Amino acid sequence: MKEIRKLDMQFRATEDNDKMEIKGYAVVFNSPETYSYTEVIDEHALDDADMSDVVLRYNHNDSFMVLARTRNKSLNLSVDEKGLMIDAKLQDDISDHKNIYNAIKSGLIDKQSFAFSVDEDEYDYDTDTRTITKIGKLFDVSVVDQPFYNATDVSVARDINNSDFLARREQIRKEHEEKQRLEELRKLKESVLAKLG
Repeated sequence: MKEIRKLDMQFRATEDNDKMEIKGYAVVFNSPETYSYTEVIDEHALDDADMSDVVLRYNHNDSFMVLARTRNKSLNLSVDEKGLMIDAKLQDDISDHKNIYNAIKSGLIDKQSFAFSVDEDEYDYDTDTRTITKIGKLFDVSVVDQPFYNATDVSVARDINNSDFLARREQIRKEHEEKQRLEELRKLKESVLAKLG
């Protein structure tokens, strides 16, 4: 049975004038969402999933122009510890592609969704939580107006790099502040020893 989940993360469009590229996570592992029940996608759910011919759509609409697909390599899917990342190259000579790209770039569309079949799952009655442990087939990923999961995104490559920088910047600042604190303590100790000596 095909199931659809809509996700709430930011889709981003690249700022490169030569291409229309969008990136983001269509699936995020271990990120619970609660509506009438809680659902979680296990980090191994995609290990053996059939992702041989996945299309990128708008709102899962079969009558809307396909935006990209794995079969012609305009859609690349990669699984990491966070989830399933998409990297799609749209065509600038197709008006629907340009419209979707511009809507993502302006922030009008910033969510993702995916359609899939479940081979295995677990249910915890006490917490009313379903954990999807094995996805059989991934049918499509979609940019959408209204999400199900709040943890997915479609992203501008520049923004992804900027996020990495902000995290690295915070770490560098912490390390620097720690070095300053240790240097001040060393000077204070030398000063006290000099006065005593």
